[in-house]
Amino acid sequence: MIASAAQRQAAIVSCHAVHAITTISGEECLRKQANDFAMITPDGQPVRWALNLLYKAKLKERVYGPELMQRVIKSAVENDLPIYLYGGTPDSLQQLETNLLANHPGLKIAGSESPPFRPLSEQEMIETAERINSSESRIVFIGLGCPKQDKFAAAQAHRIQAVQVCVGAAFDFHAGIKPMAPEWMQRYGLEWLFRLKCEPHRLWKRYLVTNSVFCMRLLVAYFSSRQDIAKNNS
Repeated sequence: MIASAAQRQAAIVSCHAVHAITTISGEECLRKQANDFAMITPDGQPVRWALNLLYKAKLKERVYGPELMQRVIKSAVENDLPIYLYGGTPDSLQQLETNLLANHPGLKIAGSESPPFRPLSEQEMIETAERINSSESRIVFIGLGCPKQDKFAAAQAHRIQAVQVCVGAAFDFHAGIKPMAPEWMQRYGLEWLFRLKCEPHRLWKRYLVTNSVFCMRLLVAYFSSRQDIAKNNS
């Protein structure tokens, strides 16, 4: 990511937990777009477990969006790469900038903006890309939530001349707007339960549907793979 940013190469990186995997895989157009992203990381522990189970990936850790954002920012400071922040509300974005600058001395925030809570017109998308490009930012962090941030990044893939990094709720966590799940809950794949407790009215349907679909698809994929192994051994 840092190498691409330093060379002004456009790329898209997105952090996918169970909700993102289930939602995006269920939309044919968005699925095809996501398959062209430079990188999709296993944001959730269940996604890491599934990769290890199905593909023997031997991943020891997940790639957590909020942590990835902090690590990339640290490297951006070391490599003198300006960043751009896209997402959140005006108040949360201001607090996010304050916190990031306090925690990362020397960080260059080339620009930031809180987009309206509605679909942007094609002209607005073009103007947004022009603002980002004119800022000379090399890394654009997008905190719009899934799948909105993935759709935005995909639509701007050939316009924004920087590395776009979709980090979801990381904006709210680092701004101090929302609490982060305890480390032990994250380690055991229970972050969804913590967030459900914090926002039950907004998240209950999401987790009921997407978690169930993910588990069913995982079971189907697992037993299908076992059948293939049995056939190859017979």
